[in-house]
Amino acid sequence: MKYNYTFKALGLDFRIKVERRLFSSRFTEAGVSALSIVISLMIAAIVFMSQQIDPLIAYKEIILGAFGSIDGVTYTIVKMIPLLLCGLGLIVAFKANVWNIGAEGQILLGAVVATWIALFQLKTAPCYVSIPVMFFLGFIVGGLWALIPALLKVKFNVNEVLSTLMMNHIASKIVEYLIYGPWKGRTAWGFPQTDLFPENVRIPCIPGTHIHYPTLIIAILSTLIIGIMLSRTKIGYEIRVFGTKPEVARYAGINGTKVILISMLISGGLAGIAGVGEVAGIHYRLRYPWSISSGYGYTAIIVAWLSRLNPIFVIPVSALLGGLLVGGDIIQVTLGLPVNVIHIFNGVILLCLASGEIFLKYKFTVEVKRYGTLVSSPT
Repeated sequence: MKYNYTFKALGLDFRIKVERRLFSSRFTEAGVSALSIVISLMIAAIVFMSQQIDPLIAYKEIILGAFGSIDGVTYTIVKMIPLLLCGLGLIVAFKANVWNIGAEGQILLGAVVATWIALFQLKTAPCYVSIPVMFFLGFIVGGLWALIPALLKVKFNVNEVLSTLMMNHIASKIVEYLIYGPWKGRTAWGFPQTDLFPENVRIPCIPGTHIHYPTLIIAILSTLIIGIMLSRTKIGYEIRVFGTKPEVARYAGINGTKVILISMLISGGLAGIAGVGEVAGIHYRLRYPWSISSGYGYTAIIVAWLSRLNPIFVIPVSALLGGLLVGGDIIQVTLGLPVNVIHIFNGVILLCLASGEIFLKYKFTVEVKRYGTLVSSPT
């Protein structure tokens, strides 16, 4: 596939040839990701300077705040857990070429079902019963919530980017309805939140920390399971083939509808588990949507792309992004920066990664001619 663009400027004839790359090496992919991060850091430095902040001081505060102390590492791991689960789920969907932007809403639905179990169904059950049930139903409900846009895609060809985004807002409003309405706690002093979960339905944490280790264990095991599934199983093969070459997949008899539905079920289910972990392992009650998930579902998109859709790389990348979130919280206090600065930082990283994808998929050649004579042809 080739495209040619020609234009004249400054007495010169310019011709830009765009060709689709047949192959890009792992080294090239890693280099493009690293370059994207460097460029995003440079752009973010401009944002810091616009706030009269030395970028080097800001980056130092972020690194030391996230990784320079036991407390920093602890909170980084806490932030890492939902990013790891959601990032894994998004890798499955993205591998199938299904653009699930709805992990944020799927997290919230997992939190909702965990609250329903904890306060209304198994509030007196022992933890070895209630906690596995919460995780199981969190996966099921998160997956079913993701199946709605998946079904809209396969049945009516509705763009999944738009439908999953809208489902995020619907999920947020469901949570708001519950905490302002029927689930509003009697002991919440009028605040829009539920009552606290009983002790027996709370996910245990490592003593002295907020690391809810059962969720962390599930996340790490999920990394291994998803890696094996994508590389060693029939459904993993079908997901990879359908995601890269849908025409070949159809010719080979691969059911595209099945691939889309299964990939979205897994993707939403893992996000639902993350929601269970947040509400039952940290907050112990259902609260404002932005308190349960402070943008984890969107940040996980960066996690998935930075890891090059490789499940093994999700662990270090989610730790890196978790540290960035912790560092962002710290520089808000130490440097007096507004909260939106760190959101700008995340957005710049995603924009640079998306731009890098263009150069991975396409080769650009620029020819410059003067009076019909080739002057240069840089690639």
